[in-house]
Amino acid sequence: MATGVAAVLTALKGRDYISSADCSADETGALLDLAHQLKSGNRRIDLGNRVLGLIFNKASTRTRVSFQVAMARLGGQTVDLNPSLTQLGRGEPLEDTARVLSRYCDVLAIRTFAQQEVVDYAHWSTVPVINALTDLEHPCQALADFLTMREVHGELVGQTLAYIGDGNNVAHSLMQCGALLGVNVRIGCPVGFEPLPGVLEQARSLSQNGAQIQVISDPAEAVNGAQAVYTDVWASMGQEQEQREREQAFKGFCVDQALMDQAATNAIVLHCLPAHRDEEISAEVMESDASRVFDQAENRLHVQQALLASVMGGL
Repeated sequence: MATGVAAVLTALKGRDYISSADCSADETGALLDLAHQLKSGNRRIDLGNRVLGLIFNKASTRTRVSFQVAMARLGGQTVDLNPSLTQLGRGEPLEDTARVLSRYCDVLAIRTFAQQEVVDYAHWSTVPVINALTDLEHPCQALADFLTMREVHGELVGQTLAYIGDGNNVAHSLMQCGALLGVNVRIGCPVGFEPLPGVLEQARSLSQNGAQIQVISDPAEAVNGAQAVYTDVWASMGQEQEQREREQAFKGFCVDQALMDQAATNAIVLHCLPAHRDEEISAEVMESDASRVFDQAENRLHVQQALLASVMGGL
């Protein structure tokens, strides 16, 4: 691996990754560099028999499997700490669980509802803690998204990503990570479904190389000239009871071919999955030549492998 990338990522040893904002611009770019090298086979890392503990309070397919495979490729193993099968589900205090698991595991990945829960795990744990998704942020997803965009369009600085849909955890992490990478991020959402003002302000404060972070209520304006058009389900986990209300609010926000025609001619389509075809994205666009959805899903594996290696000091 290039000396510069190794030197940058060595600083992540022992650190938590709770938010995209936890890394500097250089560190974020270096994680993408390492992920690319791991994916291409130009770099192999063997951490020996290290152990990743997964604590998932939310259902998961891609996050769970990609973390498990990433750890296996690093020569380690994963312990799946399903709360329904452990003392976590019987009310054992988080501070006790975190300290005990720190004696068994070398790193923890937490997927849960409240961001504060991951923060609390990081406080009590003596090993690195990674945010595998909360209601506030999804930082590992954003790394995979921008790796996918870079694979197609090259240097990220100055590119534009348009996210169409709810200003949710994915939107938050795209703004933060994009700002650090010098990518213009436009969040196209209906009035009343904007990202949290504090996260928007933070993302703008992180902006590198003049990246603009915007919130726009007109989806056509948001995607105009964008190199990537991104969407997510309109009702995230825990919001299913709002599905009908949201279907009404998001009328006109489906990423269909008519909307894609407003983007750059070489624009790619991204979706973090699972997708509801002909709701937030048309089946036509989902299966089009512009779709990089499954490359994006694969890249979860590579960026998480790079992140795990970095926080465990395997460089």
